[in-house]
Amino acid sequence: MKTDSSIIDMNTPEGIEGTKRPIILSFLVDWANLVTLMGLASGILSLYFALNGQFQAAVLALLWAVLFDWFDGPIARRMRGRTEGQKLFGMKMDSLVDVISSATIPGVLLVAYADFSPWFYPGTLAIVMAGVLRLAYFDVYGVDKDGTIAGISMDFTPLAVAGVFLLEGPLSHDAFAGLFYGVVLLMAFLHVAPFRMRKLSGIWVPIVTGYVLALTTAHSLILWAD
Repeated sequence: MKTDSSIIDMNTPEGIEGTKRPIILSFLVDWANLVTLMGLASGILSLYFALNGQFQAAVLALLWAVLFDWFDGPIARRMRGRTEGQKLFGMKMDSLVDVISSATIPGVLLVAYADFSPWFYPGTLAIVMAGVLRLAYFDVYGVDKDGTIAGISMDFTPLAVAGVFLLEGPLSHDAFAGLFYGVVLLMAFLHVAPFRMRKLSGIWVPIVTGYVLALTTAHSLILWAD
């Protein structure tokens, strides 16, 4: 999860760490950044499974990518002594990982499920472009003073995809592919739609955790049955 980046000039690193530039790998000595990278690892694992046609396994890995994303923010806020450079680096990295895990991978999962049909390419393009637009907007404007954000958070897409995938068995391949396509297009619109929602935090952390664990169990049982 992200903090309000609107109060920081993201393009002026001078003064954040003085005149000395830290080495890149020094940012690994940070629990929040490591959790973000664990989310990236889960996302790339999901991508691997999707490209190999193991769609239930891909959904499982994608769920955990979201869970790691939900916990890197609370961990960062509880860490003492983080420098402004570490905070900015973590925020930037979080957005980049979100583009991969919450936009690119659901898009790839869609087109892979459709046997890479060119008719599904617009859906993949829509969700990735919506993700880039929304996260760029958020990096500039952040959270408003009233605690609201523009559109819905990117992590709603993998959560929605994981929920919809419970119908993959009961429906025919073509019927489910059409449903999946529609869900992805809807989520792409909602990410950039001109409305505002309250940023989810606090009680929503255990709610999302419970949702991920419940769907992890459900999809694990489906995998086991197969």
